[in-house]
Amino acid sequence: MKKIILFSVAVVSSLMANNVTKEAKDAGLAPIPNDKKALMKLIDNPKNPITDAKVELGKKLYFDPRLSKSGFISCNSCHNLSEGGDDGLEAAVGHMWTVNPHHLNSPTVYNSVFNSIQFWDGRSPHLEDQAQGPMQAAPEMAATKQHVADVVSSMPEYVEAFKSIYGKDVKIDIVKVADTIGVFERTLVTPSRFDDFLNGNDKALTKAEQKGLQTFIQVGCTGCHTGVGIGGDLNGFNVVNTYKYNDVGDFKGDANGLVRVPTLRNITQTAPYFHNGMIKTLPAAIKEMGRVQLGADLTDTQVSEIETFLKSLDGRKPAISLPMLPASTAATPLPDLK
Repeated sequence: MKKIILFSVAVVSSLMANNVTKEAKDAGLAPIPNDKKALMKLIDNPKNPITDAKVELGKKLYFDPRLSKSGFISCNSCHNLSEGGDDGLEAAVGHMWTVNPHHLNSPTVYNSVFNSIQFWDGRSPHLEDQAQGPMQAAPEMAATKQHVADVVSSMPEYVEAFKSIYGKDVKIDIVKVADTIGVFERTLVTPSRFDDFLNGNDKALTKAEQKGLQTFIQVGCTGCHTGVGIGGDLNGFNVVNTYKYNDVGDFKGDANGLVRVPTLRNITQTAPYFHNGMIKTLPAAIKEMGRVQLGADLTDTQVSEIETFLKSLDGRKPAISLPMLPASTAATPLPDLK
């Protein structure tokens, strides 16, 4: 009798999980594939294919602060891979401790390959293009195109790596540097227990997390947070009500007032929240998003259930060892703190 009861409970649990999985997929949510070929199809750029050599070189460039004018700031400064892939600040801080003049928060680089567009206003089509921006932005790395090219070209180890990957006649410029950084960033995906669940593991999410997922869907969060990225497309902001910190910074979205929806993957690690970093806790962000986007006064129970689900999106980060960078030479541009 005991075995029959346990079997019945297992069947009911499995049926419940299958129903929740169907609800999630019907709502537009999708998992990171657990098959390597399927994943590569999602993250690779046919015009700039991922190779192990490119990833390794891109990682070095990602961590190299000499690409910045000051010689102090690297991509990792604002997108710290040791934690949530961001910097934990309200607004990004760059060259000479300049706070982003638009009070824009640094978005996570983890899973950014799943964004259909890049930057908060979606002005960049892909990671390779996006990587050019911060290097040249005055409040960020403050470098010129020539500086970036001169830094990389000054070190024989970098030059040989570029020739080996792209051919002996490769032109080392900011475009090629950004292309290579972009390849590395494409590999920064973090599959989670949520993905395991949608990929068929009924036990990957607890009953409470499954309930939270249902609440997430039922209140309307999947109106914006969908796809593999659980976000990443342009969408309207201040749909029903006005964000209470709307006037902090001057960012209003793209020309049509659209804002790129942030990924919810690893959301517990990417506080503070919203484009200007003014919401400090996850429950407060859920509550405010419900009010602004859905016109809903979410109950404490609903907020708690959604938060429980969102915690299941904490992913397994790729193992990344700190790269050893080439030594500077007499030709390497000196740091400039002006």
